Amino acid sequence: MKELNYQIWIRRILVYVAGMFILALGVSFSIKSSLGVSPMNSLPYVISQVIGVDMGIITTLVFSSYVVIQIALLRRDFKLKNLLQIVVASLFGTFVSITNRLLGMPAPTTYPVQLIFLAISLFLIGLGIMLYLVGDLVPQPPEGLVMTISQKLNKPFSTVKVFFDCTVVSVALLISFSSGHGMMGVREGTLIAALGIGKIIGFLSKWLRPGVMSFCYGKDYLAKEVK
Repeated sequence: MKELNYQIWIRRILVYVAGMFILALGVSFSIKSSLGVSPMNSLPYVISQVIGVDMGIITTLVFSSYVVIQIALLRRDFKLKNLLQIVVASLFGTFVSITNRLLGMPAPTTYPVQLIFLAISLFLIGLGIMLYLVGDLVPQPPEGLVMTISQKLNKPFSTVKVFFDCTVVSVALLISFSSGHGMMGVREGTLIAALGIGKIIGFLSKWLRPGVMSFCYGKDYLAKEVK
């Protein structure tokens, strides 16, 4: 039994890390499309462009700041295990740096090709999120902060998530305009991502989640879930 539990943990970690990497690759494709990044990544992207620092480093710092805000809001109710979100932030930031380098080719200049890159990014982001949710280890800091605010205000997660995304995009735009860069990183792709990624996750979950669940937890666990 212990050996089986060990194998389950290893598989969950593999799926979780794979999801993070695929998510980072999706972010890099959205950057390369030049049609706007997802709301969650708009703030790190804008800050990195304004101050000229690698986006992966800024992503780690911004996401880690979300953990600090959670600590300030929850105080004694903050659980030490949630500090692992900082590890997740560092891992995801590292993956963003790697995938940005992997996509070092020139950005597409024609709108149809930009749309193709955007479509690829949405698919990869949806797939990455679906995988790390199945891994079910540690929430990403933005999600952790949304859960914290939802808990403190006693509001639905979905409602707080919309407010959070709008706030992050607004701050990103404020920084972009105040630094003289105009509307940077926020375009139609940002809106499409906000509206479409949830649907993509739902579609991928329908077709791929059972197989991934079976890989992570075993067929017996999947059979119990179906019942």
